[in-house]
Amino acid sequence: MKNLITRALTGILFVAVMIGGILYSPATFGLLFTIITALSVWEFTGIVNQRADVTVNRMITTMAGACLFIAFFGYAAGIDGGAVLFVPWLLSMVYLLISELYLQRESPLNNWAYSMLSQIYVALPFSLLCLLEFSDLAPTETEVPMDFSGSWMVLAIYVCLWCSDTGAYCVGSLIGRHKLFPRVSPGKSWEGSIGGVILCLIVSQVAAHYLPFLSSIEWAIFALVVVVFGTWGDLIESLLKRQMGIKDSGKILPGHGGMLDRFDSSLLAIPASVIFLYTLASL
Repeated sequence: MKNLITRALTGILFVAVMIGGILYSPATFGLLFTIITALSVWEFTGIVNQRADVTVNRMITTMAGACLFIAFFGYAAGIDGGAVLFVPWLLSMVYLLISELYLQRESPLNNWAYSMLSQIYVALPFSLLCLLEFSDLAPTETEVPMDFSGSWMVLAIYVCLWCSDTGAYCVGSLIGRHKLFPRVSPGKSWEGSIGGVILCLIVSQVAAHYLPFLSSIEWAIFALVVVVFGTWGDLIESLLKRQMGIKDSGKILPGHGGMLDRFDSSLLAIPASVIFLYTLASL
């Protein structure tokens, strides 16, 4: 019961901070995801450093991840000279490559690989959210404020993922029999996944009514993209944890594990959503 209360309180606070940070203003969005990016990269590098043949510079890679997000934020927001903000990230990458020449570590190739993976797998997806945050998706004839449409799409990704998790857990607990991917995540079932998809599709039609800058069909496809790629993202993080022999990626969120445990699904759902929405906009 104590653990259930802890999980519930943490979950409520987590959702409140996410919704408030995303919708309140671009500044709070930027601050929120700069922190999330930095904490997630720090956690990822801590996990891979548990391998005997890996020694990633956690401080530099974490700062690089935060710099990458800030650079995308400045560029997408149209800040004068925003492209210059990519320079600190580029310098960090150059340092991580050159430093291995002098540190004489056992496996420099592993250090390079995991350092770059921390940027591509963790920092880049969060950075891509900036392309949505500052996009104008709402047509002028709707009542949805133009500068608000991007924020709603960012939030929509996470709402779809939360609904998918909720639907999958409830349905899977009740009637889950057929394992989805037993080698990686024995607890997931096909029945649960289908339940998550159905709940997301229902929520997408609610969104289509109140946020009509996408049609009902477009909202449904968007929900499917988020759920499918979010499931793959979840499985990939499960594979990482299984490879490292750990249960949770961290302990920063009481009752919920670490940052990667909470954001693993979005690491694939975000790029897929950006590709879908930009493809849709180009049609």
